[in-house]
Amino acid sequence: MDSLLNSTMKHGHNQIKICVSGAAETGHCGLNALDKAKELGREIARQGAILVTGATTGFPFWVAMGVKELGGTSIGFSPAATEREHVEVYKLPLDYMDLIVYTGFGYPGRDLLLTRSSDAVICGCGRVGTIHEFTVAFEDGKAIGIFEGPWEMGAELEEIVAKGNRPNAKIVVGPDPKKLVEDVIALVKKDKIAEYRVTSPTLVNK
Repeated sequence: MDSLLNSTMKHGHNQIKICVSGAAETGHCGLNALDKAKELGREIARQGAILVTGATTGFPFWVAMGVKELGGTSIGFSPAATEREHVEVYKLPLDYMDLIVYTGFGYPGRDLLLTRSSDAVICGCGRVGTIHEFTVAFEDGKAIGIFEGPWEMGAELEEIVAKGNRPNAKIVVGPDPKKLVEDVIALVKKDKIAEYRVTSPTLVNK
């Protein structure tokens, strides 16, 4: 038991961090978008991953609700510099997040930190901000999941990839949350560093 606890404490970095990108306003997301988002969140928790979002409303918030239903971990990256600015200026929520990082960089800067702090990005029902986070993840070589549903974003992202003249083997697509999360995690594990080891002494000139 102690060895298991020590391993968990030492290798907490092995927990995969999945960013879910999606729209804060969801009027265009279609029927059952709430249920689909929450099930995606539950699946992220079931498979032992950590959810990372833009600490926003709408689709990512619904995913966070699903994660917390099963006792998973939810981290948010806010565009605001402080909690007060987050709530009073940006009108963003505090609920369903275990930790909020206040970046102070507005939405564009927040998007960059959000994606770079994650091992993978799953795009659900979204708008232009989701496209931005998708392209950052694409350029950074992240594993990407395109979550298909009664919204148009999945087809739009697939069209961007098809017309972009840059094939990418690290993108998976599908409507089934369980399989999508499994496939994304499998892609992440191919490149995940299990443990840092010093292979040779560090020489210091005096």
